[in-house]
Amino acid sequence: MEKAGIVNVTRRQLVVAGWLGALAGFVTPLAGCTKSASAIEQRSATTFNFDTVCTIAGVMSQEVLDEACALCERFEKLLSRTIATSDVGRINAAVGEAVEVDPLTAELIVSALGYCEESEGLFDITIGAVSELWDFTEGVVPSEEAIAQALPHVGWRNVQVKGSTVRLLDPDARIDLGGIAKGYIADALVDLLAERGVTSASVNLGGNVCVLGNKPDGSPWSVGVRDPDDSSGSSVIAKVPLSGGSVVTSGLYERSFESGGRRYWHILDPHTGYPVETDLISATIVSERSIDGDGYTKPLFMWGPDEAFRRLSRKPGLQALLVTADGEPLMTPNASFELV
Repeated sequence: MEKAGIVNVTRRQLVVAGWLGALAGFVTPLAGCTKSASAIEQRSATTFNFDTVCTIAGVMSQEVLDEACALCERFEKLLSRTIATSDVGRINAAVGEAVEVDPLTAELIVSALGYCEESEGLFDITIGAVSELWDFTEGVVPSEEAIAQALPHVGWRNVQVKGSTVRLLDPDARIDLGGIAKGYIADALVDLLAERGVTSASVNLGGNVCVLGNKPDGSPWSVGVRDPDDSSGSSVIAKVPLSGGSVVTSGLYERSFESGGRRYWHILDPHTGYPVETDLISATIVSERSIDGDGYTKPLFMWGPDEAFRRLSRKPGLQALLVTADGEPLMTPNASFELV
């Protein structure tokens, strides 16, 4: 049955969670190439930042590529919750005192608070008071008491930004920008490349893919859709063409563990402090700006399909694909995902 605003896709278990070689058709520079760093050619670089393998590729000089990689490093030093000297680390350690931060940090926090307000707190950057209790690498479930003590300190309205000064009105609050930072960074990287005259490039920050223009051969980039049951991520079953713009996917399968016969995933409900209870296993947003993808995918899990598509109908600039817990893919009417 087709619901208002929803297109049912016949193929099941469709998830946009990977990158179908945004570098498809990209020619890797030959080893031993002696061209100067200022030469404009197809180049790529891979770094590990934001707990993610990051790939930047495009037609550019080595200087521009190096500048983009340096910007990744700068953002990690500013925004990482686990680096004590970062802006986020200093804000969280300030016990309610005002902290002077980099203008980029302040800009991101202001933008993030807008998504907090629009989602009515289902996206909340002060989830840090709770998220720091969970360890999805080691499989640590915090105690009920610890979560109960932390929950009163989750409240985005306690974040105050004045110019480049940030203050947490609740001294025990903790911000965590992990749910939105990669979108902001992907946009910043693409903006930097565009400012440097690059017209064909791609940025892949894990679940965030952002592209500039078309591929070097003039054809659209292709962002892959993989089978979530394939843990290797190599089974591609759909794709979405992009000529500029972003694809962001959040999935319950990305970081999860099992304990006591229960599966826990990394998307936390700010109202409970526990992983979201949801009818969805994956949410994907196609948008012009990657930060929109981050800002909207997380609340979609808590809204559920009907409310999610009702709200998305007010955002004509967004395309969405949701996958229900029973494997049913649902797309907004304007979505351009293609089955393979």
